[in-house]
Amino acid sequence: MQTFRLFLALAGIVAVVALLIMKKDTKTVLIGVGLVLCVLCLKPLDGLGAFTSYMTKAGLIKAICASMGFAFVMKFTGCDRALVNLLTRPLGNIGFLLIPIVVALTYFINIAIPSAAGCSAAVGATLIPVMMAAGVKPEMAGAAVFAGTFGSVLSPGSAHNVFVADMVKAHNPSYTVQDVIGVQFPSAITALIVVLIIISITAIVCKDYTKGVNYLAQRENSAGADGASSAVSAAGSNLYAQPQKINVLYALMPLVPLVILIIGGTSKLNTISFLKWTKMGVAEAMLLGAIVTIVITLSNPQKITKEFFKGMGSAYADIMGIIIAAGVFVAGLSACGAIDFVIEWLKGEQGYVKFGGTFVPFFMGVVTGSGDAAAMAFNTAVTVHADALGFEQDKLGMAVAISGALGRSASPIAGACIVCAGLAMVSPIQIAKRTALGMFLSVCVIAFFIL
Repeated sequence: MQTFRLFLALAGIVAVVALLIMKKDTKTVLIGVGLVLCVLCLKPLDGLGAFTSYMTKAGLIKAICASMGFAFVMKFTGCDRALVNLLTRPLGNIGFLLIPIVVALTYFINIAIPSAAGCSAAVGATLIPVMMAAGVKPEMAGAAVFAGTFGSVLSPGSAHNVFVADMVKAHNPSYTVQDVIGVQFPSAITALIVVLIIISITAIVCKDYTKGVNYLAQRENSAGADGASSAVSAAGSNLYAQPQKINVLYALMPLVPLVILIIGGTSKLNTISFLKWTKMGVAEAMLLGAIVTIVITLSNPQKITKEFFKGMGSAYADIMGIIIAAGVFVAGLSACGAIDFVIEWLKGEQGYVKFGGTFVPFFMGVVTGSGDAAAMAFNTAVTVHADALGFEQDKLGMAVAISGALGRSASPIAGACIVCAGLAMVSPIQIAKRTALGMFLSVCVIAFFIL
């Protein structure tokens, strides 16, 4: 009977992978397969119980929903675009170095704008035309922006960061999201350095930079000849013909919660009398950031409030939905006895834990365009038992999260890749070909040398 149940679990995993590759809705797939496994193992209530358990996790809901609410406010007020314009304006004439600089710039902007697709849209609309005008081929211009969209792993509002913090907090009540980011920092920065080096080498090998060539002008001339127009052409024309006046205060607004959380999470700073108020949670920092934005931008409080709650609703539907669905799927695997079997096997083969926690989420991210499902499932099923496997929960959990993000940043079907491809007017495959090697080598470095 146990062998049959393990076979069911394996069939369930294969079904999930196959359905996700077919671009079926992630939440539906995870919940559906999880419930089917529970029913086949005569434990239908386990799946329902997992659903209700995860949908009411207060720590996750507060931080994730508030972060997305703040993101919606930034988009509504245009503060996210102001930040991008402020950081990108000086980059016009620095030649080949523009490629790694754009990757790094997108990476750090992605910390403030944690949505990969949203960040690529905000950054790409400005930076892709700049790069093309400076002599960077459209394929590499799109790839440079796409390659930087895993910076959200250092964002306090990242669902994975909040999830891991909540998991550790179960036995360490004083643990915070800032602590998770501290654990994540070496892996995240190492991955960035590897990606910067590899994408620069790739640009040289593929001859993606030609000094003195304006690919944007060529594209505009081609579009004019065909009687067509493009997002890149429009963005480029606006960029060079009518330079936008940058409101510095607007540009600083996306950084307000980050600054508060950094100060509040730094022991030497949060003890200073006039800075003690900065010791607050992610949700409080995001809400305060939205309030400050209302004051600085003189926006209608009613409209900002509506946008904030709209973002909260979107967060619950999309991000929390993934977490809940992953919990139901794991419940199905648990009902089959697969989780206990894997945990017991890993206890005797601990060397495989770090490879399972890095390469599995990475390849799942590549084939599905999202590393969230695989990362959440692994963290829910395995990382909670990290202590018994010889690992720290936060260190293993964040290695899983960043590996999934790196996999997504190598996938041609990821939303961010499609956005960049659309702005550059090239195939998503051409963009992913230029990011894949850097992302894979980053995972290898994390698996073999950091974790």
